Amino acid sequence: MRNPRRRAREIALQALYAWQLGGGDVAEVLEQAHGLEGYARADAALVEALVRGCIERAESLDALIVPHLIERKLNQLSPIERAILRIGTLELSERPETPVKVVLNEAIELGKDFGGSQGHRFVNGVLERVAQAARPGEFARLRQTA
Repeated sequence: MRNPRRRAREIALQALYAWQLGGGDVAEVLEQAHGLEGYARADAALVEALVRGCIERAESLDALIVPHLIERKLNQLSPIERAILRIGTLELSERPETPVKVVLNEAIELGKDFGGSQGHRFVNGVLERVAQAARPGEFARLRQTA
């Protein structure tokens, strides 16, 4: 059984995927998210924070991601990869209570569960570079213990 925070990230990913394909405002996307399987077991506040933050700040999150895309351009990413990167970047840049290690691990798991066969490796590489820029001290400590 998944913990409520992991479930929240899964629900947020699915909601952001649908938003990228179909559009809509935050309220509509959150309403649709409530109907997703497993929502009742998710941390609802985290779902809302991630969905709202990623939609309202998509451009600024993309601006933080783009410098760390080495081999691909933003428009070449799958909607799943883009959503995972936005969720991870939002948590790294605006939710310091979530440790870097947790953000990276959760992104890898989302990539494995929802993305292409090697998408999780790409996402991890990009988010490691985002983490190094957003939280250099914490990232350095994480690398020392690895």
